[in-house]
Amino acid sequence: MSTSPSETSPAVAPAATVRIIASPQSWVEGEAVRQLEAVARLPGMRLAVGLPDLHPGKGAPVGAAFESEGFLYPYLVGSDIGCGMGLWDVDLPVRKTKAERWAAKLDLEGAWEGDAEAFLAEHGGKATGFEAALGTVGGGNHFAEVQRVETVHDARVFEALGLRAERLLLLVHSGSRGLGEAILRTHVDRHAAGGLAAGTAEARTYLERHDGAVTWARANRALVAQRTLDGIGATGRRVLDVCHNSVTVRHSDGRVGWLHRKGAAPSDEGPVVIPGSRGALSYLVLPVGPGEHSAHSLAHGAGRKWTRTAARERLKERFTAESLTRTVFKSHVVCEDRDLLFEEAPPAYKAIDRVVTDLVEAGLVRVVATLAPVLTYKTRGRSAE
Repeated sequence: MSTSPSETSPAVAPAATVRIIASPQSWVEGEAVRQLEAVARLPGMRLAVGLPDLHPGKGAPVGAAFESEGFLYPYLVGSDIGCGMGLWDVDLPVRKTKAERWAAKLDLEGAWEGDAEAFLAEHGGKATGFEAALGTVGGGNHFAEVQRVETVHDARVFEALGLRAERLLLLVHSGSRGLGEAILRTHVDRHAAGGLAAGTAEARTYLERHDGAVTWARANRALVAQRTLDGIGATGRRVLDVCHNSVTVRHSDGRVGWLHRKGAAPSDEGPVVIPGSRGALSYLVLPVGPGEHSAHSLAHGAGRKWTRTAARERLKERFTAESLTRTVFKSHVVCEDRDLLFEEAPPAYKAIDRVVTDLVEAGLVRVVATLAPVLTYKTRGRSAE
């Protein structure tokens, strides 16, 4: 479904084009559409795109991208600045998988014992005061997941990435932890959900801190991967790393604009992994086409179907906590936070195959491979401060 302002017919017509990229088979909650239209009415907004994983967020929808001119909006990026997905090729064959043993011993909680400042410097970052959390997954929908290749759909692209079907992979979803939250809080304390005029001192200060958080988040994913690989007795090579919560400058036709992504993967940085829930496949895809129609963005995951509260209430009547530590793929789930186990259960999410099919049918991606979970790490129940 692709909509324009005249087709959405909100109470007050959006100033920007509103476009939802989703088929009739995809369920998009009305509140998410309302939030998308509200963002379209912000000063300077030119385009608001909802992707197939679109769902309501805190004041602004998730699974969306927004293009503005003259103003940028930190609130649209949210608190987890720099959050994204990193994929590692693991130097370990699938036949040597020891998921049950790994699940029993893998522990990514607590501060890393190495030199965090040196690690950040090595990855282009600098100390921020949040180094105790560096190398930790975090809460919510974040994870580190050991995966196996289910099916290769495009052998040429798959092999060009240096991947082999018989080897394991590692997907890490995490962000800037408390750093991004502190940056957003500073902005909200002064401006609430308001934007910043481009080119002002306040905008420059936010962008500098934002860019630092993006770099910090990328380093965090690298350290989560290193700790995971150490824990399973393997080494790995980073294949890709993309950010899905950010604001970036874009130059087009002599105009300077700002592209906000809130739970939207970039379509202009090469291959992307779009994960399902912990009990579903993940999709390695190659973006295709020029990208203007979708604000150069793709879905970043399956997207929530139920709120966390609803998921807990509904699923505690159907499942035991113990049953949710195994999946239909016979993979293991490490999650010692009982509430989180239910909140992040597979039924709480949309069907990832439908989300990706929508992207394929819209001419935005080509599927390279599907990846199945082997071990999903969420939390041991304690975290770094």
